[in-house]
Amino acid sequence: MHNTTYHRASSVEEASRMAGAAAEAKYVAGGQTLIPAMKTRLAAPSDLIDLRHVSALKGISVNGRSVTIGAATPHAEVAGSSDLAAVCPAICSLASHIGDPHVRHMGTIGGSVANNDPAADYPAAMLGLGATIVTDKREIAADDFFTGLFETALEDGEIITAVKFDAPDAAGYAKFPNPASRYAMTGVFVARRSDGVRVAVTGAGNDGVFRAGELEAALAGDFSASALEGKSVSSADMMSDMHANAEYRANLVTVMAKRAVTAALGSGSVARADGDLTRAAETVADEAAKAGQSAAAAVRDAVETAGQAAEKAMDNAGQAARQATASVHAAPPRKKRGWLARLFGFGK
Repeated sequence: MHNTTYHRASSVEEASRMAGAAAEAKYVAGGQTLIPAMKTRLAAPSDLIDLRHVSALKGISVNGRSVTIGAATPHAEVAGSSDLAAVCPAICSLASHIGDPHVRHMGTIGGSVANNDPAADYPAAMLGLGATIVTDKREIAADDFFTGLFETALEDGEIITAVKFDAPDAAGYAKFPNPASRYAMTGVFVARRSDGVRVAVTGAGNDGVFRAGELEAALAGDFSASALEGKSVSSADMMSDMHANAEYRANLVTVMAKRAVTAALGSGSVARADGDLTRAAETVADEAAKAGQSAAAAVRDAVETAGQAAEKAMDNAGQAARQATASVHAAPPRKKRGWLARLFGFGK
């Protein structure tokens, strides 16, 4: 049995000291990836250092167009921030479509960025926004931070304290979600800034999140979905698995990019993450609701019909009983026979 020692840090400095004194420490905030990995023995840290109670790692600050989000801020808080929605609604919408309510209330932006899951949503946002990853030791540009599948520029013991970026002129995010996990089978974050257009793709690349230069070039002169007509990305570096092959994902990159641009140009630049699977699920749900209503109506009709039939049967039975009673009363009385007549059957 493997033993893990739990520590509850009250500050970033204390957490760093705890990690330095441990044989193989891991930081945990929401634990949405690390805890399942520990359960399956894919991770077996000697020490687990909890960052959830470090107040300096929480909160959202919006100063003009400058945004800073604490690393321990949960997805639900990002999704529900009115201050953030006023300057960058795309990242709020992105956060609102991560996983399910449990994941959104436990998982944190810093944990997602540090883990760099190849199908996670936030890495695309960080790369698309040209964000800066702030740690307890330095600041790292998003372009330099994500280095491969589950790989980042973080050093051992280094703690992400915040992410910061300047709100773009327009931004949108669209993903084709896995129907079970809600991870992006392909997700595209598009941002138009004063220095150009950035298009970041998650869920599709063999090396994790990446920028689609050919799509950026197409959108630089015409920031519209129509500018991407006929454009494509190579499938050579795309993932291929049981959910989608490389060619399918390459096609999804362009499709999701168009939707992301449309979202960026839409009402309030609100990003949408409703891929075909989501719309299909909503359609199925609507049809199921209609079928349920029809079934309920059929049951009500059947019950009403059965009730009417039962009532009619009871009326008929009552009428028959009354007629039988009347017949009995109308029949002439039979003469009584003596015991001898009854014995020998006389006088029937």
